Amino acid sequence: MIEADDAGRRWSIGELARATGMTVRALYHYDEIGLLSASERTPAGHRRYTERDLRRLYRVRALRTLGLSLEEIAGVLDGAADDPESMRDLLTTQLRRLDEHAELIGMLRQRIRGLLRQAGDSSGPDPDRLMTTLELMSVFETYFTEEQRERLAERRDALGGEGVEAAKHEWKGLVEEGLRLVETGVPAEDERARDLVRRWDALAGRFHPGGPEGERTRAAAQRAWQDNSAEIGRSLPWPVERIAGLVAYLEQARQVG
Repeated sequence: MIEADDAGRRWSIGELARATGMTVRALYHYDEIGLLSASERTPAGHRRYTERDLRRLYRVRALRTLGLSLEEIAGVLDGAADDPESMRDLLTTQLRRLDEHAELIGMLRQRIRGLLRQAGDSSGPDPDRLMTTLELMSVFETYFTEEQRERLAERRDALGGEGVEAAKHEWKGLVEEGLRLVETGVPAEDERARDLVRRWDALAGRFHPGGPEGERTRAAAQRAWQDNSAEIGRSLPWPVERIAGLVAYLEQARQVG
C-alpha cells in the first residue's frame, strides 16, 4: 500500500520496485553508487522514496534507454536541475527516439504481413518458430542501424559456423554458471561474479566490432533486451525471469568490478 501525507506520496523500496519493473537489488545498487537514494527513512530505518526521488528515477531510466552508462548518467544528473524545463527536454529527446523506433516498426509490420501471407505453404517453417524469428528480427532492426547490422554480420562471418557454435556452447555454460551464482546467493561483489563478467564480456566481444562502434552496438543490444526481454526470452531455454535476474546481477558485478 502506498502511503501519503501532506508532503506527498511515499513508496517503500518494494513498492517502487514492483511499480517500475525493477528489482530491489537494482535499487539497492543505485543507492550504493549514489545514483538514487531514498530521501527519507522510517523510525525503523526503512527507506521511503518521495515524488522527487521518483522523478530522479525516471531520469535515470530514460537516460539509460538513450544509451548512457550509469557513470555517465550520474555525471548528467549531478549537473541537472530538478525542474519542469529539464524534464521537458528529456521527454522530448525520449519521444524523438520512440518516434524513430515507431517508423521502423511500421516498415517491419508491412514486411512481416507479407511473410505471413506466405506462411501457409506446407513446406514452410513451423508458424510458431517463424513468429519468434520475426519478433527477434524486428527487435534487431529497430535497435541497430543498418551500418551496425553490417558490422555485426561481418564479425559473425569472421567467426565462421564452427566458431559461432562454439561461442553458443560457451555462452550456455556461462549462463548456467551465472544462474547458480544468483540462486545460491553469491554476492555480485564476489570474485567469482566478477570473473564471470570478465569471461561473459570477452565472449560478447567476439561478436562486436572494436572501439567506440563496439560500445555503441553493445549499448543498442542492452536497450533491445531491456525493452523486449519477454520476446527475446521466448527463444531461450530458460525462463525469462531467471535470465532477467542474471542480467541485473551481471550489471551489478560489472559496476563494482
